Amino acid sequence: MSSDDGNSSTPGVSVAKEAAGPVPEQRGAVGEPVAAAAPAAADAYLSVRDLRIQFHTDDGIVKSVDGLSFDVRRGRTLGIVGESGSGKSVTSLGIMGLHRGARAKVSGEVWLDGEELIGADPDKVRRLRGSKMAMIFQDPLSAMHPYYTVGSQIVEAYRVHHKVSRREAAERAIEMLDRVGIPEPRKRFRDYPHQFSGGMRQRAMIAMSLVNNPELLIADEPTTALDVTVQAQILDLIRDLQQEFGSAVIMITHDLGVVAEVADDLLVMYAGRAIERGTAEKVFTQPQHPYTWGLLGSMPRLDRERSERLNPVKGTPPSLINVPSGCAFHPRCPYAALTGGSSDSVVPELREVAPGHVVACHLAEDERTRIWTEEIEPKL
Repeated sequence: MSSDDGNSSTPGVSVAKEAAGPVPEQRGAVGEPVAAAAPAAADAYLSVRDLRIQFHTDDGIVKSVDGLSFDVRRGRTLGIVGESGSGKSVTSLGIMGLHRGARAKVSGEVWLDGEELIGADPDKVRRLRGSKMAMIFQDPLSAMHPYYTVGSQIVEAYRVHHKVSRREAAERAIEMLDRVGIPEPRKRFRDYPHQFSGGMRQRAMIAMSLVNNPELLIADEPTTALDVTVQAQILDLIRDLQQEFGSAVIMITHDLGVVAEVADDLLVMYAGRAIERGTAEKVFTQPQHPYTWGLLGSMPRLDRERSERLNPVKGTPPSLINVPSGCAFHPRCPYAALTGGSSDSVVPELREVAPGHVVACHLAEDERTRIWTEEIEPKL
């Protein structure tokens, strides 16, 4: 596959970057108090502050990401969840610098290992993709070039960042195919993407992403369209490789079962904004936002018998051109009437409800606790 040299791009290939000094004071996201969006933790490998990504269309401005802030530390996995259209994948592409050249307006701050990416030179960001940050794309069949063999694409991803011979790069690619569980890697090295099964293509995509040992790995729906056995294998593989390399991982998915398995921290997105953020344990056991309750209520469980049907979130996600005023979730929220009209007109701020656990909701904390314990939790 052609290298990411400005003429074409190779998914999963990333760039190396030099450290650039201390992180200056960050600004918080819209609707987020200063305390919740304070400068990044000293040990954060990736820090996103007030990220906004907008697309100008004939119908209006699409606010795909609207003031998003979060941190990811080395060795930890952040799960980003939400329905399709909530801004998850657009966020990941923004971090990777892959909106450049598109009709996108990107603002805010993205700090990778102490270096700011949004205002950086495009060539510098390109050199970082692959060596310091890499991405596993949602559909490996379309992300890998059908004209080139799987092995040649991994070889190119390696040679972009290392001055080695093609033979040395081929040995490295075969080694990575073997490490991700591809049988007979030396033989399959010469196969084309269409000759791989879905699970094997995903493994090959992971091999390409990890061939340069990146310190940040973004996995965008890495188990979509895979059967549950292969899903488990892919998740185990990502976990094992993270432990080996100490990478920071962002897992983007709409499947709460996946993030429950692998995530240390959880970010719930709706209409391009963060509506709840905290450790995975806190968000799963003490969720504070009605949208999070809806996501949990629509997920089947094998450890309990259910006498009722799953209760999906009513309605559909809003248009990102005409986002509802106030709380974007209020047209679908069954508890909006309990906020005294605030949901209709005031954008809720992210407020801390427990150490490290923030939520953007107009419901009073005691009211949320009552609803969760009396109405929601017993039905899950």
